Amino acid sequence: MALARGSYILVLHAHVPFVLGHGRWPHGSDWLTEAAIGSYLPLVGALGRALAPGERAAVTIDLSPILCEQMAHPSFQSKVDEFLRRRLEFAAENRAHFERSGEGDLADLTGFWERVYAQTLEQFGALDGDLLRAFGLLAESGRAELVTTAATHGYLPLLGREESVDLQLRAAREAHRRHFGTPPEGAWLPECGYRPRYEWTPPAGPQAGKVRRRRRGIEESLADLGLGCFVTDAHLLRGGEAIPAHRDYYPTPRAAAAGAEHPPHRRMERSLGTSYVVASRGGGGTAVAFVRDPAVSQQVWSRESGYPGGPWYLEFHKKHFPGGIRYWRVTDPRGGLGSKAAYDPVRALEAATGDAARYAEVIGRTLDAETPRLAGAAQACAPFDAELFGHWWFEGPTFLEELLRLLPSQGITAESMGRARESHPPGDRVGLLEGSWGEGGDHRVWLNRETEWTWDLAYAAEEEFWAAAAPGTWEAHPFLRRVVAQMARELLLMQSSDWQFLITTWAARNYAESRFAEHHAHFNRLRDTQNRIARGYPVQREDEEFLAGREAQDFAFPDVLDHVAEAREVKST
Repeated sequence: MALARGSYILVLHAHVPFVLGHGRWPHGSDWLTEAAIGSYLPLVGALGRALAPGERAAVTIDLSPILCEQMAHPSFQSKVDEFLRRRLEFAAENRAHFERSGEGDLADLTGFWERVYAQTLEQFGALDGDLLRAFGLLAESGRAELVTTAATHGYLPLLGREESVDLQLRAAREAHRRHFGTPPEGAWLPECGYRPRYEWTPPAGPQAGKVRRRRRGIEESLADLGLGCFVTDAHLLRGGEAIPAHRDYYPTPRAAAAGAEHPPHRRMERSLGTSYVVASRGGGGTAVAFVRDPAVSQQVWSRESGYPGGPWYLEFHKKHFPGGIRYWRVTDPRGGLGSKAAYDPVRALEAATGDAARYAEVIGRTLDAETPRLAGAAQACAPFDAELFGHWWFEGPTFLEELLRLLPSQGITAESMGRARESHPPGDRVGLLEGSWGEGGDHRVWLNRETEWTWDLAYAAEEEFWAAAAPGTWEAHPFLRRVVAQMARELLLMQSSDWQFLITTWAARNYAESRFAEHHAHFNRLRDTQNRIARGYPVQREDEEFLAGREAQDFAFPDVLDHVAEAREVKST
C-alpha cells in the first residue's frame, strides 16, 4: 500500500434555480432536466461504481434546497421522461439527415446517443424517477456526505437583515431534513459569498448610507443552526488576487469588471492544506472553513488551460438542430465552431482516463508540498459546481470515477468535509475577508450598475416583509396566514443569486430580469391583499384565485411560516 500522503476533499455543489413551472426552453424546465440527465444521474452512477460502501464518506455533495423541491415535485419525473424520449426521436431524425447529406461519421454517432439516452432512461426508471432517493442511498451507504446551501441560493453577504439570512439557512436545513431524514451538518455558501461581523449599511436602496446595523458574521449564522463546516476561497483567507471559478464559462462583461480588487498585499501566508475555525472580530463563531486550493481546482475548471479543453472531449457549444444534440469534439479550444471535427467516444474515454491519472499526480504533489508546513498530513480542497461534470464537460463523471479509483494507490484518501473535520483537527482560529469566488473576488458580479435595481427592490421588499410578518392578528386568520407564507416564498425566490448572475453575464439576461420582476410583482400584490384585509375588507374571489395560483406555481417550502416565526427572533441591530 502506498504511503499516506494526505486527503482530497471533493465538494460537488448541485444547484438549478427555480425553473419548474416557469417556461420550458431554453431556460425553463429543460434547464432542470438537462442538469438531471447530463450531470446528476451520471454522477450517481459514477460515484456508486467508484466508491465502496463504508463508514467514512469519501465525497461531499451539496444539493440546494430549491433544487430538491423541484426534483421532489410530481411533475419532475414526467418532464425527465418526456425529455429523454424526445432526444431519442431527435437522434433518429438526425441520422436520416446525416445519411441524406453524406455525413456518415455523424450518422454513426447518432447510434451512440441513442444508447446513452436509452441507458439513462433505464437508469431513471430503475430509480422510479426518485433522484433524491438515489443521492440519499449514496449517503446511507457511506459513500457521500450530503450538505445544504441557502434555501433559494440567496447571496447571503448582501441580504439586508439578519432575519433574512436566518430564514434562508433555516428553511434550507429543514428542507434537507424533510427530503433526506437527517439535518445537514455543513453548508455551501452560495457563490462562496462571505461577510464578517461589522457595522453594515445597505449598498443600494433608499437606506443606503443612512442605516447602519451591527451584523453578525456569516459563520455565526451557520454555527447557530448546526451547520458546522463550509467552503471558502483562498483569497478570502490570504488576500491577494482572486482566481474566479467560472471565468471560462461565463466571461464577465464590463458592467462588473470595474471595481477595487482585494488588496494586492498578502496576509499571513497561511497554508491551504488545512481547515480553520472562522471567527469574526468580536464574534464567537465555531464553524470550520475548508479552503479552495487553486492548484487542485483550476486545472479541472478551466477550458483554456485545464482538462475540459482537451481536443478529444465533446464540444459543449456546437449543437445540431433540431434536437440540440452535440456531435463534435473540442478539437482546438480556441478554434471557431466551424473547425470542429466529429466526436470519437473511444478516444474521449481514453483521454478522461489519462487526465484522471495526471490529476491524481497533481493532487499528490500539492499535498507533498503542503505537508511539511503542517503538524499532520495535508488536505487539498476542490469544490466544483456538480453541473461541470457531465453537462459542461460530458466526460467529467468518467474522469471523477477513474480519479476516485486511482487515489488510494497514490496514498491519497478521499474524504468528505465532515469526516475530515473529525480526523484532522482544524488549524488556527482565523478571520476571513469579505468576498466571493466570483470575478474580482468581491460582490461585483451580483451588485453592479446593471443589477442595482434588483437590490433596490429586494431591500424594500425585505423591510416590508419583516414588518408584515411581525406578530399580530394575521396569525389567527387562516387566509392571511397563507398570504404571509406565500409572501415569504416570493421573497426567498426574489433573493436567488442566480438572477443577478444571469443578468451580469448575459447568460439569460431577459429571463432573469423577468423572473425577478415577476416574483417582486407577486410579492407586492400579496402585500396589498394583506393590508386591505387587515383593514377589515372581505376576501375577494380574485384574492383566492391569485393566491391559489401562486401556491401552485411557486410551491417551495410548505413549512415556511414556521421558519419565519423562528427567524423573527434573530434581529438586525
